Amino acid sequence: MIATRPDKGLSCPDADFRRQRMPFQRQFPDGSLLGDLVSTFSERIFMTNGNGAPLENAAPPQFNVLAQYIKDFSFENPNSPASLANQDKQPTINIQINVTATPVAEHDFEVALSIEGKAENDNFVLFAFELIYAGVFRIQNVPQDSMHPFIMIECPRLLFPFAREIVASSVRAGGFPPLMLDPVDFVGLYRQNMARQAEQQQGKPS
Repeated sequence: MIATRPDKGLSCPDADFRRQRMPFQRQFPDGSLLGDLVSTFSERIFMTNGNGAPLENAAPPQFNVLAQYIKDFSFENPNSPASLANQDKQPTINIQINVTATPVAEHDFEVALSIEGKAENDNFVLFAFELIYAGVFRIQNVPQDSMHPFIMIECPRLLFPFAREIVASSVRAGGFPPLMLDPVDFVGLYRQNMARQAEQQQGKPS
C-alpha cells in the first residue's frame, strides 16, 4: 500500500537509458556487499593459502555495468478522463517488486528489476503500470558463496534509482502527481525470498 505526500506527490514505503560503463573504483553505499568485499580485501591479502604462503596475488573484486535499458514497459489510464478528476480520498496503490537474473556470458549477468503498480479508489482503477528495467553486469573475483546475494542485492540496488525516475515521470505524464517510490530494502527482500524458497522446499514430498 502507498502512503501519500500532498506536497511531493505519491510515495511508496519500503516494499520490499543510456549505455554506460561504471569503473570499479566508484563509491558504494555503506553496508553494500561490494563495499564489504573491498574494505576487507586489504586484510585478506595477508591471509595464507594453508601452506603459510601469503595470498599476495589474489585479485580484487571487479564490477562493471555494461548496459542499462528498459526491457518492457506499459502504462494504462483506462478510465480517463474521469480518473483525472479530483478524488474524494487518496487512492490505494499496490506495488510489487521482483528481481531475476540470467547469465549471458562467463562473467556477465542480466539482472531485471520488475516493478508493477496499480492505483484504485473503491475498485475504480486510476492507473496501472508494469516496468522491467534491466542491466548487464560483469562480475569477477567475487567468492562463489557471495555471488548469488551480490547479484540479487547490489545489482538491483544500482538499477532502482533509474527505474524510480521512469515510474515517476510516466505517472506524471499520465496526468497524476508523480509516484515517488521510497528506497527498497533489497537485503530484506532477498532474505524474504530465500526464506520463502526454503519453506517451499520443506513442503515438497521427499
